[in-house]
Amino acid sequence: MKHVSCFTPSLFLSLVHVCLVQANYAPYFFDNGARSTNGNMALLSLSEDTPVGTHVYTLNGTDPEGDPVTYGLAYEAGSRRYFSVDKNLGNVTLIEELDREKEDEIEVIVSISDGLSTVSEKVRILVMDANDESPEFINTPYIVQVPENTPSGSSIFKIEAVDKDTGSGGSITYFLQNIHANKFTIDRHSGVLRIKTGVTLDYEKSRTHFVVVVAKDGGGKLRGDNKVFSATTTVTVNVVDVQDTPPMFIGTPYYGYVYEDTLAGSEVLTVVALDGDRGNPNSIHYCIVNGDEGSFEISNTTGAISVIKSPNQLKKEVYELKVQASEVSQEGDISVYAFAMVTIRVVDLNNHPPTFYGENGPQNRFELTMYEHPPEGEILRGLKITVNDSDQGANAKFNLRLVGPGGIFRVVPQTVLNEAQVTIIVENSAAIDYEKFKVLTFKLLAIEVNTPEKFSSTADVAIRLLDTNDNVPKFSSDYYIARIPENSPGGSNVVAVTATDPDSGLWGEVKYSIYGTGADLFLIHPSTGIIYTQPWAVLDAEVNSKYNFYVKAEDTDGKYSLAEVFITVLDVNDHSPEFNENIQEKTMIIGSPVKIEAIDQDAEEPNNIVDYSIMQADPANVFDIDQSTGEIKLKSYIRSLDIIHNITKNKDCIWSLVVQAKDRGSPSFSTTAVLKIDITEETLHKGPMAAFLMQTKDNPMKALGVLAGVMGIMVLITIMISTAMFWRNKRSNKIMPVRRIIKKRQTPQPRTIRMEWLKFKRPSNAGEKFVVEDDAKSLQNENSNNNIQVAPVPPTAPLPPPPPTMAPRGDAPGWRVPTVSGSLTPKFINKQLKKRGHGSAHNALVSELKMKFEKRNAAIGEPHI
Repeated sequence: MKHVSCFTPSLFLSLVHVCLVQANYAPYFFDNGARSTNGNMALLSLSEDTPVGTHVYTLNGTDPEGDPVTYGLAYEAGSRRYFSVDKNLGNVTLIEELDREKEDEIEVIVSISDGLSTVSEKVRILVMDANDESPEFINTPYIVQVPENTPSGSSIFKIEAVDKDTGSGGSITYFLQNIHANKFTIDRHSGVLRIKTGVTLDYEKSRTHFVVVVAKDGGGKLRGDNKVFSATTTVTVNVVDVQDTPPMFIGTPYYGYVYEDTLAGSEVLTVVALDGDRGNPNSIHYCIVNGDEGSFEISNTTGAISVIKSPNQLKKEVYELKVQASEVSQEGDISVYAFAMVTIRVVDLNNHPPTFYGENGPQNRFELTMYEHPPEGEILRGLKITVNDSDQGANAKFNLRLVGPGGIFRVVPQTVLNEAQVTIIVENSAAIDYEKFKVLTFKLLAIEVNTPEKFSSTADVAIRLLDTNDNVPKFSSDYYIARIPENSPGGSNVVAVTATDPDSGLWGEVKYSIYGTGADLFLIHPSTGIIYTQPWAVLDAEVNSKYNFYVKAEDTDGKYSLAEVFITVLDVNDHSPEFNENIQEKTMIIGSPVKIEAIDQDAEEPNNIVDYSIMQADPANVFDIDQSTGEIKLKSYIRSLDIIHNITKNKDCIWSLVVQAKDRGSPSFSTTAVLKIDITEETLHKGPMAAFLMQTKDNPMKALGVLAGVMGIMVLITIMISTAMFWRNKRSNKIMPVRRIIKKRQTPQPRTIRMEWLKFKRPSNAGEKFVVEDDAKSLQNENSNNNIQVAPVPPTAPLPPPPPTMAPRGDAPGWRVPTVSGSLTPKFINKQLKKRGHGSAHNALVSELKMKFEKRNAAIGEPHI
């Protein structure tokens, strides 16, 4: 619809004036049809789920004169603004969320202007439905009352739900959850709830049913996706009770008892029946149909059954009564009924408990004396026990059992009817132990089985045990460890052993003894078990510090056990360090130490650890001693005899020291000795012989021993060679002449060895004490290789007499054995003997040995004829 603005007369005159000058035409919108997206927005439709901010349309128009146009949107007063427009481009944008269920049409005034003329139009925009609403149930909650006798397939309720959407999104279908476990069905279109075909409701089984109903729409587009919405509700179906169930007896089966002392008219038992229809129950009427035989009656209202005769008038032991329970309606009519059987037993009165009897009548205590550890399965024949119950039938049935320490005995029989002989059998022989129990006490219990009174009686059984020698003495420990000082006097206590035998009397007395290789120095008291040393025993840790033997504990029957005893003799500091001699002589070469040694015979540290010290020396600043090793050496500044001569004018260079050896025991012991040290300088060249001579000059016996050993080895080798040659010639098959002719070879010059002996005579110079003289020829051995290095012979050394030699045989050269002669100084040399030149005795001994050795070699070297 086009609207023409109203103009004032003055404006009109102006426009007429302008029009007269030039005609002006109004702009207009293009009309592009219902499905166009540009034009004047006529017939525009939008889905309610269009997002805010969406470009929904483009206003489009023109001006006849071609002037630029602008666009506008306007709304009626009070209307919500849903769109905005770009005035130059005409783009229309959604600025408010649409909701078809609230507003399905929107009126908008669109305008176009060329600056002079404005054209406005009112257009309607249709809001199209989207599936944005869920179904909603109305008139909830749903509670339905349904009688239990409603036929199956009947409609019981109509459920209604609405959906504000249109089309498929507004259509609703219904269905039930858990359809298979449900007693109901629903029409999917109408929402009518029915009882399933073939299913009936039962108030007595289930009084309430909860049915979950689901309402679902047909689905539709929402923001480009297909959406289906649903809603659920619960229908409560209350089943209403109707009179359709007969009465029911509770507490069946029914049993009653009439005892011998029951009075006539006494109530025996009560039966109870209830109307099966508990929602609206009827009253119950009781009656006895048959089986009472005039002896019983029942209360019509309470169901109490009473005996109307005295028990001695009853002719049967068991009565079977048929009782009827009928429902009585409010009108007084008997509608339905039910039956129950009632069993009434006439029984004797249980008025006698079980009773125990001995040989002389009723008895409640039985005693027996027996040895411990009887064989298992043995019957205690000394017990004469009988048990009896004078009642009849079930009242006379009872059980027997022993009450006391379990598992030792068992009783036979365990179930008794009226009367039985009681037998007690041994089940655990080891538990019948005199050392544990002197008396075994039990209670023999008899208690009725099937009676309500559970009458019972007891009898005491006391079994006194006699002891047997069934135990071995047992030591308090498998081994004993003791320590005793070595200075303990004879008869000293070492350790006490203890063994116990739990047997009684003589069987429990223990006698001790010891044996073993280590028990010679020890005794044991046979009764107390105290181990002590022999009166004559002297313990010495240095001889034996460990003793080990066995101790035996024995009872009077010879049963015994053993334990092991370990005794350690503790060392006591009872030995002083001891030197080999109180006065010792040592030769010290400047730069090499001499060593003293003292032995402490104690067995353990620190008693046998020796420390050395110099007690006295004159002068005191010449020697140092190593406290641990006993090595004595010169002060570091003494490097030659000249320095010593500067210290003292004594040219003898023999020093006397008082040295002390002290052990570390408590209390400590010490020993002193006088050491005489002869100081000299080393003059021999280095070599094996020189080293040997230097090592043995203080011990001449060592040199003699080495020489004798070498000679013995050579003799042994010669004998072996001669024996081999003899057997070879003896086994030869050649015929030999009576006398072998041996061509003599030219006899070479005999090899002689000259070696001067070291002299014991003190030379004028200390460096001349050890001098070796030898000719050049003496340095050659049998194989003509020279391996002995000998120092050059000083010109002033005197020569000893040459040793005796044996002339060689004319037909064979004699054997020569190179020898080494040297000074053989005993370990401890008296100074006066040294001054007298005592070396001649040793020289004579060496010469004699040498002569014997050469004679032996000469005899071996002769050829066999």
